[in-house]
This record gives sequence, C-alpha cells and structure tokens, in this order.
Amino acid sequence: MLPTIAIVHHCDCALAPRNDTLTSHKGLVMLVVMKANASENDVRVVCQKIESLGLRAHAIPGAQRTAIGITGNRGEVEPGTFEALECVQEVIRVSKPYKLVSREVKEDDTILRFPDSDATIGGNEVAVIAGPCGVESREQAFAAAERVAKAGARFFRGGAYKPRTSPYAFQGLGELGLQILAEVRERFGLLIVTEAVDHESLALVEQYADVIQIGARNMQNFSLLKRAGRASKPVLLKRGMSATVEEFLMAAEYIMSEGNYNVILCERGVRTFADHTRNTLDLSVVPAVQRLSHLPIIVDPSHGTGKRNKVTPLSRAAVAVGADGLIIEVHPDPDNALSDGNQSLFPDQFDSLMVEVRLIAAVLGRTIADSLAFPAARGHAGAAAD
Repeated sequence: MLPTIAIVHHCDCALAPRNDTLTSHKGLVMLVVMKANASENDVRVVCQKIESLGLRAHAIPGAQRTAIGITGNRGEVEPGTFEALECVQEVIRVSKPYKLVSREVKEDDTILRFPDSDATIGGNEVAVIAGPCGVESREQAFAAAERVAKAGARFFRGGAYKPRTSPYAFQGLGELGLQILAEVRERFGLLIVTEAVDHESLALVEQYADVIQIGARNMQNFSLLKRAGRASKPVLLKRGMSATVEEFLMAAEYIMSEGNYNVILCERGVRTFADHTRNTLDLSVVPAVQRLSHLPIIVDPSHGTGKRNKVTPLSRAAVAVGADGLIIEVHPDPDNALSDGNQSLFPDQFDSLMVEVRLIAAVLGRTIADSLAFPAARGHAGAAAD
C-alpha cells in the first residue's frame, strides 16, 4: 500500500479570507507523506495540526492514498512542524502553480461515480454524454433521450440556460427546461448534464442536475467557479476558447480549492485563423492534461468543429487519443433546431458513431456502454471521486 499524503501550500501573500483561492502562482506545495501504516486517526491528527495553524484542509481520497490540500495559509510553514509527528515519513515539495489539480498531489486517475448508477467518468469506460444543444420542449427532449439511451449514452446533455452571442437568439427555457430534464432522468435513467450561466442559475441547476456544466465563456468567471466549488454536484468545466493549458487547469483549481473535488475537464475547441470549422479542436490537449493532472478530460467534437459532417471523425479521433469521454449534440430534427442545428447529429448518425467509437475503444482496452434499459427513477445526489 502506498503512503498517505497530506499537502501544505506555501505562498508569499498575506492572509487571505477563508474562501480565497490559491493566489500565488509562484507558491510551493509541501507534501506531508504519512507512514505506510498510518491510520485514519493519524491523518486526522495531521489535519488538526494543519488547521491549528490557521490553514484550510482539502481531503482528496485516492485509490491507495489520501491527499490533504491546504490553502489560505499565513505564510511559510516549517517542514519540521510536520516531520516531528510520529506518523509522518517525510516532507517534500511540489512546484506546480495548480496544486489540487496536479498529478504531483494525486498520482492515480480520479474516477467519478454516481449514486444509484454504474456510470463513471474517468475510468476504463469511455463516458458518452449526448442530447440536444437546448431543451426546446418535453417532446423534443424525450425523443432525443430515447434514441441516445438506446444507442448507449449514459448521460443526457441539454441546455436549460443558453449563453448566446446574440441577445435575440433562443436563451433556453430556464427552470421549466430543468424540470423537463428531471423527467428525462426519471423516464430513461440518464444522468443529467446541463449548464449554469450565473449564480442564480447554478443554484437551480444544482437542484435538478447530476453534473453542473461551466461553459467556455465562463471558464475564467472566478466568482462562478468559486460558487461551483461549493456545490454538492460534480462540475464539467469547458476550456475557454483562447485558454492555455495552465489557465485551464488553474480554472479547475478555483473549483477544487473551494472543496469540490469532482471536476471533469472538457476540450471544446479553441479559436484560430482556420475558417473551415467553427473552432479548432485541440486533441493534443488530452495527453497533455493527462500527464499534468489526475482529473478526467472529455472532448466536445460538436462545438469543436461546428459542422455535423466533422463530428463523427473527430469523435473517433478523440477516443483514439485517449479521451475519457465525449459530449455530443444530437437532435431529433436538427434542421429545425432552435440552436446549433448545424453541428447536431441526426439520431441515426449518432447510432453509427457509437458503433465506430466502440471499435476504437476496444483496441485501447476500453469500453463504451451498450444500449441502456430504461430503469425506474434514480436519485441525483452528488458523485463521489476515487
């Protein structure tokens, strides 16, 4: 069994409020490595010692060790403070600007599991999230849900709140859309992924959804990220359209530093000079993130290309490059969709896509779920991360 680890963050800044985030990119993290036979009580003693210094502890369980991330410190903490404890093996340093997100803090991959469901994100199974860009009506949502569930999707996407470039475009149905999504979960057994655009909508999304989505436009809305970090549900964080990998991971750090460790990263394309696609889907970010972070990363080929005929090829490529999941727009009548019809697949196209990506996943020793039976209603308490 690997040793248990506790993490202490160092920064040069003055004492921050309790809900502050990691404000110094030049700060260091100290890893307080527990002895292999350390008990839960030993870990608790270290946590209490950390808190007695005016610091905030973040317990991050892993498959073989527990990491306790510390934020909000007053200044330098001497390594001897922890080395003197009988249950501590050694103290080492980590230099990444993102702390809780880093693989230096947690070596094993984070796997998100959901109550009353065997669906996971980040494990051997490649997660598939599918559904329309926006919830337009109960009939439209149910028609899409029935087809994507039969094809093997475990999660249903659909926007109740739609941040649009034009103020005159369809903005979503609001809470009515969330109620329809809740009915979809009860009828088809699909877990719900939907976007929150501000504090008010996040509170409602937290009540109705299984996963809270933070869109690309809000990737650096730090107030919203902090609020998501205090939510009880997992957060799917989309990469900003011009964000670097470090900026992307630091945005995730904002969420985790508030205590929500159930974070899913999503590559959805970046803005470049290319005009043959809506965005340029950066699949190279998948192995880059997996080298730096323990968090799962999925790919959105719908927004990443903006064109229906490119979604299936880029989905194949995303699975081949090692993505932990796909989020795909599927609409029963894309040509008459109220938003993003050009990048939404017809249900038959989605069926074919699922057949193809299963074959690719199998080559890599991974799986994609088969057709989902429609179970009875499921609860939607927060997920747990391994």
